[in-house]
Amino acid sequence: MSKPKSDSPQTHDLYAVRRGKLDAMRASGVDPFRANWEQKHTSAQARSLYTEDEEKSPTVQVAGRIVVFRLMGKAAFVKILDRDGKLQLYFRRDEIGEEAYKSFRKLDIGDFIGVEGPLFKTRTEEITVRVKSYRLVAKALRPLPEKWHGLSDSEQIYRQRYLDLIVNEESRQRFLQRSKIVSCIRRFLDGREFMEVETSMLQPDFGGAAAQPFVTHFKALNCDFYLRIALELNLKRLLVGGFDRVYEIGRIFRNEGVSRKHSPEFTMLEVYQAYSDYRGIMELVREMIQTICREVLGTTIVERFDGQKIELGGQWREVPYKELVIEATGDPHWFSRSKVEMLARCEELKVESNPNQEGFEITNDVFEKLIEPGLIQPTFVTHLPRELCPLAKLTEGDESTIDVFELCISGQEIAPAYSEQNDPLAQQEMFAAQAGDDQQNIDQDFLLALEHGMPPAGGIGVGIDRLVMLLTGAANLRDTILFPTLKPPEKKPSIETD
Repeated sequence: MSKPKSDSPQTHDLYAVRRGKLDAMRASGVDPFRANWEQKHTSAQARSLYTEDEEKSPTVQVAGRIVVFRLMGKAAFVKILDRDGKLQLYFRRDEIGEEAYKSFRKLDIGDFIGVEGPLFKTRTEEITVRVKSYRLVAKALRPLPEKWHGLSDSEQIYRQRYLDLIVNEESRQRFLQRSKIVSCIRRFLDGREFMEVETSMLQPDFGGAAAQPFVTHFKALNCDFYLRIALELNLKRLLVGGFDRVYEIGRIFRNEGVSRKHSPEFTMLEVYQAYSDYRGIMELVREMIQTICREVLGTTIVERFDGQKIELGGQWREVPYKELVIEATGDPHWFSRSKVEMLARCEELKVESNPNQEGFEITNDVFEKLIEPGLIQPTFVTHLPRELCPLAKLTEGDESTIDVFELCISGQEIAPAYSEQNDPLAQQEMFAAQAGDDQQNIDQDFLLALEHGMPPAGGIGVGIDRLVMLLTGAANLRDTILFPTLKPPEKKPSIETD
């Protein structure tokens, strides 16, 4: 008999009891792990077939995991969970036979069963299946957690997501919503003649964002490759190649910190549209998010984890970056101040900033730590300092800024967008300024592609996990990622043989 070393004595005992049941079933010729069961109806489909005239009520054939088990002598109520939710079943000894009922009583919470029978309503008005026959289709050897939120290890929700999805309805619904949100994004973009593409995750050069990459060694080529930190450069190569409207939904990897709003592995949507600019993309993303609200949520009002309501309908506020910084610092001359003056004011405002940073980086600390958390309602923050992104066009009439916006909602950046730089000489100059002494990491092949000509374009990156966080009211980014990156446990689960 096998059991994990880390389980409690009580869990060991329950495991032993269930293993005993399993062995007894096999000894009697019963297969507790069937290869298949014909699930003709889901729980939702079964409920939709109910009619008030119970004599005409159809027979349904459903299957799912037992999550409630109430024995009452010669009868029992059971609830099963399938992909659509829960469904109540009613077992009676006189209906299914004494031997079958005797075997039924040996089932456990967590077991998967398939049943067949007509529908009826109980006195509490709950649509229920009156079971005529049933079969165990998969035995659960371990019990489900009784009180999930009472577990001592809070990270177990993320480490054992499968248990979280079984017992936590809020989490289950959030991931169902996530799937619908991504499907809606695809429908929206496909309907506007964008083409979905897939580009490489392993890259000989990394670029498209200011982030540290994960490095891996490619044995066959005997050289290092990088896990991509952005989708941008390859998608722009496709603009050069003649695909005027492209998008990709893919995994991104950044070898940086972990927090409530950051994960080293996350999902990004990037969209590029030729013959457009950041203002065209501004309309596109607003319409896309509002379409998701209507089609998936049924409302343009979402509620944050702290109860604040956010209105995503109508027009959204637009405000220049410089205006917000001047307002927050109370200094109309902020952008002409020296680093020393900026740092002194940061200290007064209780904004931590590294004294070794450049002025634009100190300013961005003010934005990210003082301003952004207060941007709860949707806001397009426009015309950021040119040093913050080397891939965007400079603003006409003000070459200290670039034609970009950051869409901020619920106190965090949801999406940055640019009028894309398509001048190869200007792009090379901006890459060189950003790289400083590390010129070898400049993607020369991308510059070569631009020299062949890229049409004017607008582009945007939308963090899918943050968007789901916003639309479902999640408090932590990990709550929107099925299997978030975690530090391995000090003691891994292991199996011992008795």
